Amino acid sequence: MRHRKKFNHLGRKSAHRKAMLSNMASSLILHKRIQTTVAKAKALRMYVEPLITKSKDDSTHSRRVVFGYLKNKYAVTELFRDVAVKVANRNGGYTRILKTGTRLGDNAEMCIIELVDYNENMLAKKEEKAKTTRRSRRGKKKSTDTVAAKTESNVEDTKLDEAVEKSDEKVADIKSETKDESVDAKKEESKSEDNEDKKKDEK
Repeated sequence: MRHRKKFNHLGRKSAHRKAMLSNMASSLILHKRIQTTVAKAKALRMYVEPLITKSKDDSTHSRRVVFGYLKNKYAVTELFRDVAVKVANRNGGYTRILKTGTRLGDNAEMCIIELVDYNENMLAKKEEKAKTTRRSRRGKKKSTDTVAAKTESNVEDTKLDEAVEKSDEKVADIKSETKDESVDAKKEESKSEDNEDKKKDEK
């Protein structure tokens, strides 16, 4: 009975199932991609991803634990030497399942399970998407940076206008003062001339 057992038994006894998953995990690590049924791929994903996480700690204990599951020294060497370095910055989700349709004989759902960091085509597409930028101007919302820049420019314009007005007022004051001084000088000249004329008349 399978009471409260959530994992897929895959129609096999436990020894057969463990041997099959061990063999499939070794093949996935060595070849980076294998073709199988969807049910087996999901069971393999649960089996192999904890081993990949374990490989990030390259110690004798970790190697022995992983070897207990894989039972293939070449797969263990590949896992700790190459795969662990490749997935060092990833916190999980090391595998990807791509469905390919159904099998002709028994109509089983088939798929390809692969290591994510070894699919160069998808990695190149992600880089291209990251590089592309939007060029159309339609539907763009004003960002806070542009609004702040505009307000700063408006403040600077108002300051410049106030400075110009003050300078104009100063110039006007200087002109009025010079006019007053010239008028006073003319008056003094005319007075001095009148005084001279009076003196001549008296003589």
